Formats: sequence, structure tokens, C-alpha cells
Amino acid sequence: MKIRSSLLAFAAFTACAAAGAAPDGKFPDHWGDPPQRQTRDLRPLPGGYGEGSSTLANWIQVNLDKDAATAAEGGDGAGWVTLFDAHSTDLDGWAVKSGFATYEIKDGTILGTTAEGSGNTFLCTERTYADFELEFEVKVHNSLNSGVQIRSQLKNPEGQYGGRVNGPQVEIEASGAGGAESGYIYGEATGRGWLTPKERLKRHSHFKDGEWNHYRVVARGPRIQTWINGEAIEDLTDEAIYETHSEGLIGLQVHGIGKAAGPFTVQWRNIRIKELPAEGGAD
Repeated sequence: MKIRSSLLAFAAFTACAAAGAAPDGKFPDHWGDPPQRQTRDLRPLPGGYGEGSSTLANWIQVNLDKDAATAAEGGDGAGWVTLFDAHSTDLDGWAVKSGFATYEIKDGTILGTTAEGSGNTFLCTERTYADFELEFEVKVHNSLNSGVQIRSQLKNPEGQYGGRVNGPQVEIEASGAGGAESGYIYGEATGRGWLTPKERLKRHSHFKDGEWNHYRVVARGPRIQTWINGEAIEDLTDEAIYETHSEGLIGLQVHGIGKAAGPFTVQWRNIRIKELPAEGGAD
């Protein structure tokens, strides 16, 4: 029975790889399709991609090495710049703002952990971005709300914890039994609440609880588009928020939890960004 189960698992994995999808997440698009012919052994895959054949493992490692080399040169030839991946050894270029939750590198990911009594905390890029395409993968505890800030700013940057992060936020939230609002746009500390109009704020289950989820965000002019695991979630045009937040920081949120709950964690990996020209539209 164990042999049959292993064969069935391998067959399912092979079918998944042949379709061009990672066992527990999406391979970066610029890697192309995985090898169609693979050996029949199972082993841990580099980069946190689960298990697969040694053929697939070699293919992943080659691509990771290429990405690391091109990132060291400042890009990958197609305009992509890696902000964090499995080869990152420090958080240079990032800074913690607004609270005292903790961030560390663990198993090729950025691991954010809640701190009792802290407000919302953000690990922010030190440089700002205007029009861009952003991709990342995220996994969050089912009891923790999170998000990624885009084009965000700091109120009172000389104040406590480096100032208050404010601006558009792409929501991250476990789906649960009734679905959630992941991928919609919230106005963090802007006084506006949800930027996504109420009539479009419909719960869905495209976010996979307890698994890695692939996000894609395109911000160009006043238009912000989001996808989760290849599913289009939001297409927002908001002139008002663009007028005040046309450029700013990228920030990884660990939400405040008060004094009773937790600790809870959220993880990010494979974060990359491509700056876009000011005019034109997204695909």
C-alpha cells in the first residue's frame, strides 16, 4: 500500500510539474516551464518548493543561481530586481517602522512575528517606487491579518518607531470558511478605510489557507491591479489616493494583536519588483 501511495504521489507531482506549476507555489514566470522529462526520485527541492525529482531540483537551482547573479548586477535583463529571495542573507535595504513586531530571515523567508502590545508594524524598503509591477509569495497564520503597503509614506518619521506608515495596502488574510478580503486595497492610516468600493468588496477563497500564495500587483498612475494565485482580484482607479501617494515605500505588515493573543507569524519569500514607465497600461 505504501509503494502504491508513493507512486500515486509521484504521478500527481509529475502532472503538476508538466503543467508548469510548483508543488506548493508558482515558479517565477521568467523561469519558463519546468523540464517535461524527470527522474522518478523524490527529494526536497531548493527554494522551499516542496518535494520533487532531482531533475526539477537541478532546474530550480540553476534558475535561483541565475537570479542571484543578475540581482547582484541590479536586475535580470527584463527589468526585474530582487528585493528578497532564498539567497538573501540579511535585510539590508529594509527598515522596521511604526511598531516593535520582529522580522528575521528563516529558511529562505522573511518571518514576521507579532509582539504583545505593539501596533501595526512594517518592514519597509528604504527606497521609494512610483509605477511598478510587484510579485511576492506569502503565508500567514489563520488568526493574523496582514498586508503589503505600496507607495506608502511616513508621518512623523523622526518620531517613535520611525514614524507611522500610511498609504495603499494590498490585503492579506486567510480565507476561512466564509472567504476573506485578500487582494483588495485598504487605505492604511489614511482616514479613508477601504479604497476598494464597498460594492466590490466581496469575500472570496482564492487565498489558500496554510499554504504559499502568489501575489502580483501592478501600480501605474492612479490604477492598481492585483492577482492572487493567478486570479484577478482588484482593478482600482483612485485619483484621490494617487494625488497624495503617487510614490512611496513597499512595506510588509505584521498586524497589531493587543495583549492577549499570539504570537502569530506571517512569512514572505521571492519578492521582486519591476519599475514601469509612467504611461501605458498593464496586461
